[in-house]
Amino acid sequence: MMRRVMCLVLSLCVFSAVGIAAQERTILIRNGRVMDGAGNPWVYADVLIRGDRIEAVGDLGDVPADEVIDATGLYVTPGFIDTHSHAGPGLASPGLSHGEPLLAMGLTTIFANPDGGGTTDLGAQRGTLLKDGIGVNVAQLIGHGSVRGAVMGSEDRAATPAELDRMRSLVRAGMEQGAWGLSSGTFYVPGNYAPPEEIEELAKEVAPFGGSYTSHYRDESTYSVGLIAAVDEVINVGRVAGIPAVLTHVKALGPFVWGYGAAIVQRVERARAEGVQVFADQYPYTASATGLEPALLPRWAQAGGRDSLLARMDDPVTMARIRGEMVEGLARRGGADRIQFRRYRADESIEGRLLSDLAAERGQDPIDTSIGLIRAGSPSIVSFNMSDADVETLMVQPWTMTSSDGDLVPMGEGVPHPRTYGAFARKIRLYVNEKHTVNLENAIRSMTSLPAQVFGMKDRGMLRPGMIADIAVFDLAAVRDVAEFTDPHHYSEGMVHVFVNGEAAIKDGAFTGARAGRVLQKGTRGIS
Repeated sequence: MMRRVMCLVLSLCVFSAVGIAAQERTILIRNGRVMDGAGNPWVYADVLIRGDRIEAVGDLGDVPADEVIDATGLYVTPGFIDTHSHAGPGLASPGLSHGEPLLAMGLTTIFANPDGGGTTDLGAQRGTLLKDGIGVNVAQLIGHGSVRGAVMGSEDRAATPAELDRMRSLVRAGMEQGAWGLSSGTFYVPGNYAPPEEIEELAKEVAPFGGSYTSHYRDESTYSVGLIAAVDEVINVGRVAGIPAVLTHVKALGPFVWGYGAAIVQRVERARAEGVQVFADQYPYTASATGLEPALLPRWAQAGGRDSLLARMDDPVTMARIRGEMVEGLARRGGADRIQFRRYRADESIEGRLLSDLAAERGQDPIDTSIGLIRAGSPSIVSFNMSDADVETLMVQPWTMTSSDGDLVPMGEGVPHPRTYGAFARKIRLYVNEKHTVNLENAIRSMTSLPAQVFGMKDRGMLRPGMIADIAVFDLAAVRDVAEFTDPHHYSEGMVHVFVNGEAAIKDGAFTGARAGRVLQKGTRGIS
């Protein structure tokens, strides 16, 4: 009797604290192995959801609920947060707004507009995302490359004071519209043309809003300034602006820098000891994905846009110089047998094939094959360029979050990187269950409370009373990624129930069709 009274008192206290209306639907998840997301080991507990929030966690006895879910033998964790996702455009389209590939991995929130990309009008993007409803939550970033492109196009020069002021205004407007921080892609055009000082100045606009900075850093290999200098550049943005800085999809790319994972760790640890808030996110694969042009072409050749590039390629002297630098770029990637085409609108027949095989079939040098493809279009590629040792060295760091860097594409379209369907499930299946590189509680922390902490999401990422009810319930032994590099269009498995804002998106292993996601705005509590 005393046990029942205590549970009732707990429920009433939490009910009062968070101000939940009595008529809201309640769901009780009973007898699960509850892992709160903070890195703590699991405990047997019940989780009570009322409306869109968690009302109580613990031994809840006979507390009444509109629905009871038996989670015996299953793990109950916060919903996963993807800090680097290209799923935004897909979620904004009617045919993909369900977000099923994301939900199948346990994702309940993604960060959109990474790598300095996306739109500068976050309000318009929010409206498009919400038009048909979305299956997962979306947190927006404001992209430096898009801001620079809006002000300067793809010009290879420093900004004038007036142009920098216009960029400051666009970044500030993005933050006022609810952005969670500034993203950059200084490896890509036009972000590559910006000096570090420009990024630092724009990051200062983010600081008053409590935002963060996340960067596809300038060089993950030996393209320009070198890997370590590029890492230092990101760290210094965090230092100068006084905000968290994230080395996004952290890696040491290509055989020239294999083994540098330890050097990245050293740089981050040194900065953190100094007091700089530095973090990283990572997808659990040894292959990356990008475009053939940024992988092989020198940035100076891309200045001014595609028409300018083609004009340079038409000039024999300039083309000879470009070709020489493309040879170096291919070597950085480990050779033509490490490049697989994932999408090419000009000729879909090459999708899924290796550059080495295509060149041999055509009787060409791989560089000449690449030049022909670039002239005809813009192929996207998967690049097998990382070492297992570096991936694991970076994965085990307490400051490394999990991300996918995945797209959201129509089923069967192209041959996307399998991370689109499998990143989070793969980390659990391969690096927790099979290789034991990380334990489950730290893997879950990297997917939940750590990203919420880094980006300042105060009511997500943990299973605590008063938090938003983004919850994943899964069979640990059954979690697996099914997507493969040459056959990627397969959902991950193992999620039994997934709740987004308290509403079941997956129930008993089946999608419900619910679109309960919200566009999350910095400074609000779960408001879309």
